[in-house]
Amino acid sequence: MHDLNKKHGVFTEAGTIQFKRLLPGPIERVWDYLTKSELKAKWLAAGDVETREGGKAEQYFKHKDLSEEDDPVPEKYKVMKDGTYFAGTVLEWDPPKLLKYTWAGEAGDDSIVTFELTPEKDNKVLLTLTHQKLGDDPDILSSVGAGWHTHLGILVDHLNQKAPKGFWSAHTAMEKEYTRILSSA
Repeated sequence: MHDLNKKHGVFTEAGTIQFKRLLPGPIERVWDYLTKSELKAKWLAAGDVETREGGKAEQYFKHKDLSEEDDPVPEKYKVMKDGTYFAGTVLEWDPPKLLKYTWAGEAGDDSIVTFELTPEKDNKVLLTLTHQKLGDDPDILSSVGAGWHTHLGILVDHLNQKAPKGFWSAHTAMEKEYTRILSSA
């Protein structure tokens, strides 16, 4: 379990990154962390996910609230200092196995995020997260890769009842890693 939860996301095709994480279950508990605002706020962003296709998937990001650590926002992301908000549209809703919604892009081009949950032995749950339609800008790809890597690390910590490290310090280190991965591809 430990190694899978630290692996980098894989760019499976142009504009698509995929992560796999093995999480402590049960599957309904993990589903709640994907869909319930108060739990989603602990690792990703607060906001309701309407329980139907065509519903709204809100994201209220406040990265400073993801950890107790004092973790300054890097200059590059100062615009997010006080938080940011967007809403997508639920494309697929099949609890507790599949959630897919649009994700607002910087240029108005929505990408798509899919969460798939698969029960595994010993009450574990395999989470497969796929983010598609990201385009080909290496800066965006490295930022998104680092963002999901960091957010998923915080999710793993919460599910294992561990205090997470600061988002921005982890993200900054991971962004360098994803930049390196992309430049060597």
